[in-house]
Amino acid sequence: MPDVLLVVALVFVTLLDHVDCKQPNIVIIVADDLGYNDVGFRGSIALTPNIDRLANKSVILENHIVAASCSPTRSALMTGRYPIRTGFWKGNIKPMEEFGLGLDETLLPEMLKTNGYSTHGVGKWHLGMHTWEHTPAKRGFDTWFGLYNCQQDYFKHTFKGKTDFRENYYDENSNLVDDVRNDLTGQYNTYLFTDKSIELIQNHNQSNPFFLYLAYTAPHVPRQASKEDVERFASHIPKNTRQREERQIYTTQISVMDEGIGKVIDTLRLKGMMDNTVLLFTSDNGAHNFGSNYPLRGGKRSYLEGGVRAVSFVHSPLLEKSGYTNTNLHHVTDWYATFQKLAGDNPEKHSKPQLPIDGVDIWRSINNNESCRDEILYELRDPSKRLDSEGRNGLDNAKKYPINLKTFEAKFRKVEHKLSYDAQDFFVIRWKNWKLLVGTGIMLQGWTSESGQRDEYEQFISYGGKMHPWCIVSGTFLFDLSTDVREEHNVADKYPDMLKKLLDKKQGYLNKMKTVEERNFSDKGKVDGVWKPWVEL
Repeated sequence: MPDVLLVVALVFVTLLDHVDCKQPNIVIIVADDLGYNDVGFRGSIALTPNIDRLANKSVILENHIVAASCSPTRSALMTGRYPIRTGFWKGNIKPMEEFGLGLDETLLPEMLKTNGYSTHGVGKWHLGMHTWEHTPAKRGFDTWFGLYNCQQDYFKHTFKGKTDFRENYYDENSNLVDDVRNDLTGQYNTYLFTDKSIELIQNHNQSNPFFLYLAYTAPHVPRQASKEDVERFASHIPKNTRQREERQIYTTQISVMDEGIGKVIDTLRLKGMMDNTVLLFTSDNGAHNFGSNYPLRGGKRSYLEGGVRAVSFVHSPLLEKSGYTNTNLHHVTDWYATFQKLAGDNPEKHSKPQLPIDGVDIWRSINNNESCRDEILYELRDPSKRLDSEGRNGLDNAKKYPINLKTFEAKFRKVEHKLSYDAQDFFVIRWKNWKLLVGTGIMLQGWTSESGQRDEYEQFISYGGKMHPWCIVSGTFLFDLSTDVREEHNVADKYPDMLKKLLDKKQGYLNKMKTVEERNFSDKGKVDGVWKPWVEL
């Protein structure tokens, strides 16, 4: 009899674990090109008091890995799938490119909407806009407020001279409304994104769970901020700082975002929603110019840690433990699986079959510090999987201007237009604390200082001498991140067994890789001074 009672009790506990009585609100805040060291809780000169207070009461994710640039990270977040599966391994969507996340993908807002969530997107999309079907309001968002492209003028809201700022929603007849917000021209977009987020929270009917995707463009280029904000947030930067003006604007962009995040959190609390909210904060990749990824090596577009180890934390009163740094491995794909579980989703109820996902449910890791994964694919490039003209041109140029480098040799080449990224053929993987970069066309970079200056950026300690900070190199690089987080010491020749173990994993990922087909580019998306979808399905 006791055994029977034990079985019944275990079944009951299991059911409770899988059936959440109240679905949590989910808020995702994404910074754009924010450096690992560009927040106050890591010692940055940038003023981020709101992020710092929040992080100190959160679970800081020390090993949260993203992609090295905007679109690949956002695609992984929205699908739970590595960029090799979606075609985003080739990099960012380019302006006027007829490409986007496949319409057979069930995106995060679509999945949450199926489970009763009110879904709202604010800020940057950058996942496709050539057809209306690829735009956010057609991909699961009830409302969208922001831009479709990769960046915009912070005040004019233009990209390449055309307006890209709109509000999308559905009218009483379920028709999509596309309201181009020319009336907001002149207002700083970070403030607009914050204000819209606050409005959405205040107007939310709490009979439904709430999902907010707040994707700021800060501190992505262009370097813009008002003189008043620079005086308010960056006058403390020493006058002898090299490139002081640019650094001041960069840190101001961060501080204005930080202030907005504080207001969003305050609104959630005043609305009584914070007690049942899971909030994720992350950057989409490492810092670019004037940012600091100290002490990590590299930055945006590089698969060294400075390019892909994001500033990230999770804040929620639902967590059993918080206020600490979690060192377990996590990947941006994991949020889809984690939020899917928290929402109580049943994939069989989706309007289309759920495609295989690469992310894992990491709630146990965040909540109880239990490791949930040992392996992460950072990136895989294979030019034979590119059928588009850019890929062919890249291969042709690679043959004309070859990089003839031997493994372990410190010979480098500056990136030139003759040798484009489209010729890259490499594999980057991490298993526990071991990390391998191998192949042709690997971008190696140096280190930024704590202040964001480039004193060390051209110094390559283990490879001797100086080199241009953006360099393409061929070779095999194995790092033990447990003792060498700065990736200074290539130990590939010392650990042949580990090298083989990691190399043997490549074919399995190649088998999952999506071929990049030919893509068209068109300027038909710029109509009457406004960016709009231009292809009809």
